[in-house]
This record gives sequence, C-alpha cells and structure tokens, in this order.
Amino acid sequence: MDTIRLTAYPERWLGGPAPGGLTLPPAQPNRIYLYAPRGVYIDDHVVIVADSGNHRVLIWYGWPENDHAPADIVLGQPDFETEGPKLFHLPTGVAVIEGKLFVADAWHHRLLIWETLPEINNQPPDYVLGQAGLSETSPNRGGKVSPIGFYWPYGFAYTNGWFYVADTGNRRVLGWKGLPEDGRVPDLILGQPNGYVNSENRGKGVGMDTYRWPHAIAGDGNTLYVADAGNHRVLGYTPPPETDRPADLVLGQQDFTQSFELPHVSQGPRRFRFPYGIARCDNLLAVADTANNRILLFTELPRKGAYHPASHVIGQADFEGMGENRWQAVTRDSLCWPYGIWCHQHRLAIADSGNNRVIIWRLEFV
Repeated sequence: MDTIRLTAYPERWLGGPAPGGLTLPPAQPNRIYLYAPRGVYIDDHVVIVADSGNHRVLIWYGWPENDHAPADIVLGQPDFETEGPKLFHLPTGVAVIEGKLFVADAWHHRLLIWETLPEINNQPPDYVLGQAGLSETSPNRGGKVSPIGFYWPYGFAYTNGWFYVADTGNRRVLGWKGLPEDGRVPDLILGQPNGYVNSENRGKGVGMDTYRWPHAIAGDGNTLYVADAGNHRVLGYTPPPETDRPADLVLGQQDFTQSFELPHVSQGPRRFRFPYGIARCDNLLAVADTANNRILLFTELPRKGAYHPASHVIGQADFEGMGENRWQAVTRDSLCWPYGIWCHQHRLAIADSGNNRVIIWRLEFV
C-alpha cells in the first residue's frame, strides 16, 4: 500500500490573469501573456517557456517573485509584441543541458541550440540538429526518412548520459551517447526496424515495440520512459535500452497490445487520453494526461508490468474527474489541456496550454 503522503499546491502563475475565472487568460503577445504554451523548464536560476502559439520562447532569470511576472528575454521574435512563425514554428520542448539551451522547433523539424543562455532578445541559435542549416525547415531534411532527419520532433531528454529525441512524425525515438552534432547517426532507434521507415506502430499494430506518436521522454539510470501519446500510454524500458527491443512497462493500458480510448467518461487512476508530457521528480513519475485535464503522479517509480494505478492527481478533485477546469471557472488549481511538464527539486511546472499559462506547483512529501 502506498504510504507516501503528498501535499501539492500551485505556487506561481505565469501568463495573463483570468478575471473572475470566467474568461481565459488573454493570449496577445507581450512580456506577460502566453498563448497555448506547450513546453516549460525550470531550475535554480531560470524559467523557460515554449510559448508555442506565439512562436517564441520566453526566459525569466531568477524565480518570478509574483504571479503574472514579465519575462526578461524573448527568442524567435524581434520584440515582445510580435507573433507568427519566424525562427520558430510551434516550438515545444525546452531544456538547459550542460549549460546549453535546447529548443524543439517541432514544425521546422529541427532542434535549435544556444551554447549559453541568451542575454539579448532574438539572439540567434549557435547550431541546429536535424537540418543542414538554419535556413532549412523541411521534414526529413527535404528527402525520405533517414537516421539523421526529423519529422515533428516534439520532445527530447538528456538522461543517464544519453540524449533522446521523440521524433514524433517518424514514430520513433532516437538516442545518442552524449550530446550529438548534426549529421551524427544515432546510436539507438526505438520503434522502427531501421532508420529508413516510419510506419505507424511498425505497420503491424500496437505492440511492445511500437509507437504511434512518441511525444516526450524522461528517465533515470534504471528506466527510460516514453510518452506514446497516440496510443494513450507510457512505455518503460528497464534497464534503458542500447538496442531496439520491446518495452518492459506499459502505463495507461491493460496490456501492450491495446490503445483503448473512451472519451468523456471518468478514467480512474489507470487510464490516459493523449499523455503528451512526462517528467521524473526524484522517485516519482509525473504524466500529463492531457485530454483528461490532469497530471497523474506515480510514487515509487514503476519499472515493469502493466496498468499500474497512479497514487495522486493534480488538476481534478479525484481520479474520476476529467473536465476542462473541472467544468467550472479557471482557478489556480484547475487545468485545461496540460502539455509539457518539468520537475526540479520540489517544484512541478505545468504548461497549462488550454489556459494560456504556466502553473508551477509545490510538491511536499511527508
């Protein structure tokens, strides 16, 4: 029986306010407002948000002291008021890895990297992964699927010395030992028999070694977790794979061959609908159960088996709730289509996309 008690409460609200909770926060671009953010990163020094709908990345240096705090830096736009695709087209995942800023520029089919955290607005990236140069934006480098091109790379992770990319449109996960440079062939391809095919579920149906939409990745030295959003599940590999192989764990489905979805009914603690985000918080796994408008938390990191129940829920009153903002007004502790999530120490940051905001929660374990 789970003996870990968790107290969770929303600590900071980034993005515009929702007056009276009766209207969504405004979305027009400025230093405060966000539009459908899909990615977030936090550490001791910085908060970074992929403000996806505004096709930009915002940076806050230091911990925001107040709700609705203005951002310090904008990337991808010449100023805080401009919108529309330019450098970015629907940026999603963001993270700082070994001092470098990585951004998944999903609809330009590439990752952009800054060698150090930018200190001026619209600072250009230093290099790119997945394209021959910054002017290239076509799927799969403008050709057929190959080991060194991307097609909608929505997420990435760096864990246990490996760098992984959720190459969503190619229905695979790519992995490199260490941080790769563009053109380096991956050391690992999960979800496809080789680097030159991209069939949904390998063209054979849902299984232990297939993906529909791999969207986010997390892990530790013992297990690699992949949020396979299109199959409404999370797969886990224990130990982390060094070659393509079947998964050892499935969450969200009763077994490895199902991709069951039944919308608009209570889901309980075991099922997902489009789990787009995943994060590890020490010995806890957090899953953004996006279409159920909640975050599910699994204590004692699950390693193997199937259909384990979550132990805690954020965004709903209980495991039976699944409505957008609990079918009520926008509040500090409600959620509407949460996408990317990130854990740092005792904080869980949630890109609450449908509410045009990021909510940072405090997690207290007793």
